Amino acid sequence: MRLPADNHVHSEFSWDAPDGAMERTCARAVELGLPSVAFTEHADYTLWFLDVALLDENYRHLARHAGPDGTVTPPRIDLDRYLACLERCRDRFPELRIISGVELGEPHWHPDMAASLLAAGRFERVLGSLHCLPAGGRFFESGDLYRQRPAGDVIREYLAEASRMIKTWDAFAVLAHLDYAIRSWPADAGPFDPFAFQDELRDTLRTLADSGRVLEVNTRGPMHPEIVRWWHEEGGDAVSFGSDAHNPTMLAYRFAEAAAMVEAQGFRPGRDPYDFWIRTDKR
Repeated sequence: MRLPADNHVHSEFSWDAPDGAMERTCARAVELGLPSVAFTEHADYTLWFLDVALLDENYRHLARHAGPDGTVTPPRIDLDRYLACLERCRDRFPELRIISGVELGEPHWHPDMAASLLAAGRFERVLGSLHCLPAGGRFFESGDLYRQRPAGDVIREYLAEASRMIKTWDAFAVLAHLDYAIRSWPADAGPFDPFAFQDELRDTLRTLADSGRVLEVNTRGPMHPEIVRWWHEEGGDAVSFGSDAHNPTMLAYRFAEAAAMVEAQGFRPGRDPYDFWIRTDKR
């Protein structure tokens, strides 16, 4: 089976991707035989608290964006340089479909700024994502919230907020990493059991399906098969694959495994290789 398109990739134009490189990522995509790649750079407007002392070596680079009080202010995307690099890559790699994109973090909290960026950017692929939740007058990523609240409460709050984002901001086509908070599920809480949150997951998936948008299978997790099965059962029409790569070596990470899992849950490739995967029962 040919690998699906990678619709969630970051380059040097994402503020948290110091090892990102658009040209090298395109070369890697050609090497892997990918039909297309979407550079969905981060556009984050939420100021969130980071405990720098608890960062492991893989995330130490985030510290340079934190102020003395630990508040992270994500830099804005350099849109002109991003678009110029995109055009250079399209000229250099004509055999690869290269898609412009953006990953909007919590766009429903920052509607004016998000709308302004979309109006200026000519983006072909728009992802909506949720990275942070409020707590005590500040915002925290899920990994930090697990140190403050019971793990189950964090998951339920995350899914409830994701549903609010879907309902109140309609300018994104794909919901990125619904299982983002699961990535940092604490080891002392035992293995994550999706069935313990089936009602909440199904509610969010139903809300997304009713909106006519697409669920991303983000392979950094990897996503639990039950989530994709519930997406199908709740009426979801299509699936997008995203490696969430922040460097070229992670492009299409675990895609063969993810494609087999998604196919087993009732989805198949679209008409063109770069299309979203659609339900097998959809004509």
